[in-house]
Amino acid sequence: MADNIPFKLAGVMGMPIYQSRSPIIHNHWIKAHGINGAYGHFPVQPDNVEAAVLGLRALGIAGCNITLPHKLAALPLMDVLSPMAQKMGAINCIVVQADGALHGHNNDGFGYIQSLRDINPNWRADAGPIVIVGAGGAARAVIAALIDEGASDIRLVNRTRATAEKLAEGQTAVVQVHEWHERSEALRGAAMLINATSQGMYGQPPLELDLAPLPVTAMVSDLIYIPLETPLLAQAKARGNTTVNGLGMLINQAIPAFEAWFGVRPRATPELNRLLLATF
Repeated sequence: MADNIPFKLAGVMGMPIYQSRSPIIHNHWIKAHGINGAYGHFPVQPDNVEAAVLGLRALGIAGCNITLPHKLAALPLMDVLSPMAQKMGAINCIVVQADGALHGHNNDGFGYIQSLRDINPNWRADAGPIVIVGAGGAARAVIAALIDEGASDIRLVNRTRATAEKLAEGQTAVVQVHEWHERSEALRGAAMLINATSQGMYGQPPLELDLAPLPVTAMVSDLIYIPLETPLLAQAKARGNTTVNGLGMLINQAIPAFEAWFGVRPRATPELNRLLLATF
């Protein structure tokens, strides 16, 4: 009987959270694979993160994604951290084990790299200098993933130099910090530009960056997916650069999480892409 099939619940924890498209992705896969389960929004205020995370095991929840602003706060609550989560110093996925242990993962790097290869299967991290604008948690995840893929020349630019220098600590052989007022000059000869700030997101001002020194052969990536085409990507596209928005990263980081919770490895399909695009 269907009533005897265990029901599995997962979700995404953050604040604000209802703008997240993750439920669309996971519920599409749940339906496609005939799983008795659901995925929802978990709105959690910063003061309640510990209670919410520790409550996952008490409620028998399979796990959850962790998004802003909780990626750092949830990390010390884990019983076990994956090597990548340790390296990034933040988690974006919790998997509750059968014994109740909380395992923390960070799939952002995997999702990001795969999103680049979805656009260009021949993409290589060591193809040339990579410029990253921003030095927050998103930049940390991207840098760790790029270095893991063999990047050897990363130019990091941030409004507050001290924040960028802290992020570059221990990896200065690869990551060089550049002054904010020199951000356009840092683009000269680059093979790739990545916006890891919130500038250009819906409700935020656009990133102030003159792309003139950037080669038209460079790939331009924005981690933002609301809107799908930020002013930066529109500007880059108009001058002939290949562009990548943040939607592919969102979809691809969800794949290993879904597999860990529901026991099936899903695929990113055109149907899923159409479902997501219809929400913008």
